[in-house]
Amino acid sequence: MTQPLATADIHMIQRLIPHRYPFLLIDKVRDIDGYQSAVGIKNVTMNEPHFQGHFPSKPIMPGVTIVEAMAQTAAVMVGTALEMQDKDMLVYFMAIEKAKFRRMVVPGDVLEMRLTTLRGKPGGKVWRFAGEATVEGEMACEAEFTAMMDLGAK
Repeated sequence: MTQPLATADIHMIQRLIPHRYPFLLIDKVRDIDGYQSAVGIKNVTMNEPHFQGHFPSKPIMPGVTIVEAMAQTAAVMVGTALEMQDKDMLVYFMAIEKAKFRRMVVPGDVLEMRLTTLRGKPGGKVWRFAGEATVEGEMACEAEFTAMMDLGAK
C-alpha cells in the first residue's frame, strides 16, 4: 500500500470522480487527512455556464452548486484515502441537511470548502459529512450531507 496523497490536483481529481465540465466544481483538494478531513478549492470565474442564467445582471453561484462542490471535495477525500484512482467510483446524495447560505459567491471569489467526516469507514457504503464553505474567511455556506459510495461502478 502506498502513502495516501495529502493533495489532489485537477488531474488526480479527474482520476477519482467522473465529473467533467460543466459539472466538475472543484479545482484542487488539499490538507487531506485520510478520510477524516480535507479542504476543497473552487476558483469561481465568469466563464461558468450557470452565470448565464443565474443571474445575467448579477452573477451569483447557485447554492446547490456550492453544496455539490462540497460533496465532490468529500468524494475526492475518501477516494484518495481508499486509493480509488482509476476505479470508477460514483457517489450519490442520500440526504442534505442543515444547509444554510450566508454570503453570495460571485465571479472572482475563491471558495474554500472544509469537509469533515461525521460517519463512514473503509469498506462502508454510507458516509456522512459536515462542510463549511468560506470566501476570504467569511462563511458562505454550511451543510451536512449523507452519501452512498459506489466503489465498483463498472
